[in-house]
Amino acid sequence: MPPLPHQATCVAIGTRALLIEGAPGSGKSSLALALIDRGAVLVGDDSVMLEARGGRLIALPHPETRGLLEVRNLGLLPFPLRDEAAVALVLALDPDAPRYPDQAEAVRRAGIALPLLRLRPASPVLHLKAELALERYGIDPCQTSATQP
Repeated sequence: MPPLPHQATCVAIGTRALLIEGAPGSGKSSLALALIDRGAVLVGDDSVMLEARGGRLIALPHPETRGLLEVRNLGLLPFPLRDEAAVALVLALDPDAPRYPDQAEAVRRAGIALPLLRLRPASPVLHLKAELALERYGIDPCQTSATQP
């Protein structure tokens, strides 16, 4: 099956990718920019292509916005790019995120099971929380399987 477009922003941190979801204007691009400042690499902003491959979810840049990140008040700016990355965690920017989650939620994207964690977007340290979430809840995409719950 060919890659399908998905409204989200994605950055790679090391060998794992964060798929950042949220309503328009929720801060997906701003979070990506803060993570890029700390060493992450852009995969795609606001729209990525998702493909199930070998039991893993692979994020690819959308051809129409490839290598571009929206920086509010500055416009669409070019950034170094990762051509593909295996998604390890879905972050949902949600103003109603629970204060103390017991565990990550389970979601499916393109038929692949992934952990999802909700974060409140108004935090001044959201980028640090995102890195901690990846460390604590992110999976090793080499171990993922389409049959995971």
